[in-house]
Amino acid sequence: MIDLYSWRTPNGYKVSIALEEMGLEYNLHPINILKDEQFEPEFLEIAPNNKIPAIIDQDNGQQLFESGAILIYLAEKTGKFLSTDPKIRIQTIQWLMWQMGGFGPMLGQAHYFLHFNKGVSEHAANRFKIETQRLYDVLDEQLEDNEFVAGEISIADFAIFPWAARYEWHEIDLSQYENVLRWYKTMAARPGVQAGVKIPDADYVLPKP
Repeated sequence: MIDLYSWRTPNGYKVSIALEEMGLEYNLHPINILKDEQFEPEFLEIAPNNKIPAIIDQDNGQQLFESGAILIYLAEKTGKFLSTDPKIRIQTIQWLMWQMGGFGPMLGQAHYFLHFNKGVSEHAANRFKIETQRLYDVLDEQLEDNEFVAGEISIADFAIFPWAARYEWHEIDLSQYENVLRWYKTMAARPGVQAGVKIPDADYVLPKP
């Protein structure tokens, strides 16, 4: 049994999607970041960086924070969505790291300047809009010859998809990224993805481009 500490953010959805796709049983512990619950001492014992998501694996007592590390851990625990083929495995980890180092942080800045604080800084808005478009171009090119990001569906797709699902916040028109649009629709149709994005907000509806 997995204890999941999460909230309704792209990083949170990564792990709830993975748990649903992997068929793991889990208990949800909502951490309302709008009320600063991520700074509570009990949560900091699990996630000292005061960020969601985090997990405790009750099977062995393992505690983990950082969504990328959690995805690798869950994949290795279940033997799912992280290939044992060395070439496919490192390809998957490579694209997971691309999301962790670029597609997440840069799009997060786009959220800040293009969605939540529009007009605060024209320079910052332009900078992160251009970088967001570049990252979508990179993803689109990778998906040109691949159904999924690393060739076969993997934790890399689970990591990237929740950020792509905020494309409206990025001022991105997915029709301009044919391969991303095809992949987005494929991912959005998966029951595990649909269930995962309902955690912890059962009313959340994925946007339909």
